[in-house]
Amino acid sequence: MDWKTKNADMRDQLRVMNRTIPEVAKGFGALSKAAKEAQVLDVKTLEFIALGIAIADRCEACIGFHVEALAKAGGTRAELGDVLGMAVQMGGGPSLMYAAKALAAWDDLTAE
Repeated sequence: MDWKTKNADMRDQLRVMNRTIPEVAKGFGALSKAAKEAQVLDVKTLEFIALGIAIADRCEACIGFHVEALAKAGGTRAELGDVLGMAVQMGGGPSLMYAAKALAAWDDLTAE
């Protein structure tokens, strides 16, 4: 399955869940919005941080969403490589596997 489809499927699942627990969804939405309203760091830097955490926590859906957001924020494949290297250094073998997923997501989501 390609990453565009994975992201779309996850968004569909989240919509269903959000209808089940709307107050939690609203609260998480507010938290996400506040965290992304850059005070000092730019959005691209914040997305790099989020992606590093997604790799370390081994959240495939998070990787897909943050790679997509990172591309929209102007990130480059070379910058992504630096972040992947740091994520692997911090997380070892398991992060290596998810860093590979992040690179595949980038290549898929940014392909013309």
